[in-house]
Amino acid sequence: MTAKGSRPITDVGTLKALAHPLRMKLYRALCVADKATASHLADQVDEAVSLVSYHLRKLAEHGLIEEAEPQSADGRERWWQPSSEGVSIRDKDFRDAPEKAAAHLAATRLFHDQRAEMYRRYLDERSTWSAEWNAAAPDSESLFRLTAGELNELREELLALVRKYDEKGRSAEAAGETEGREHVALHVYGFPFRV
Repeated sequence: MTAKGSRPITDVGTLKALAHPLRMKLYRALCVADKATASHLADQVDEAVSLVSYHLRKLAEHGLIEEAEPQSADGRERWWQPSSEGVSIRDKDFRDAPEKAAAHLAATRLFHDQRAEMYRRYLDERSTWSAEWNAAAPDSESLFRLTAGELNELREELLALVRKYDEKGRSAEAAGETEGREHVALHVYGFPFRV
């Protein structure tokens, strides 16, 4: 991985490249795996290796992923890795033109639909997880009365807490502490609404 931290996406072309349903699944799977080949990812997304290879190249064209050092002696395998620790997409970067706003809205809806599908899959498989994992998995809703500034402050504090636990998990993995460790998705949404 060449870049630390999240890569800001500010152009429509890169946003559209990532906002393809299969490409987003591949990007997410690659972030989880850290390094993988098209054939590894094809198994995960249940698609043909040739199709997965095509979409990986499209992600690479936009700098979202990059070639990784080979992880095996098989020189025919092409390994990929994310080019950063993630991406950030902000509404403010897509407000200046209707087509940019529409692309941002479509991408945001896709990302949220895929996140909801991940959570639905967990709910469907909940009985296969231990009581400990089910008790640890948060599912809550909080309703506040805040200003935009207070919501932004809450967002910043939550992001700092998420980074703390991400670093803790990565450090433990690097130290070989893998016992009981699973992949965990945390989706947090904060938004204004009117009654």
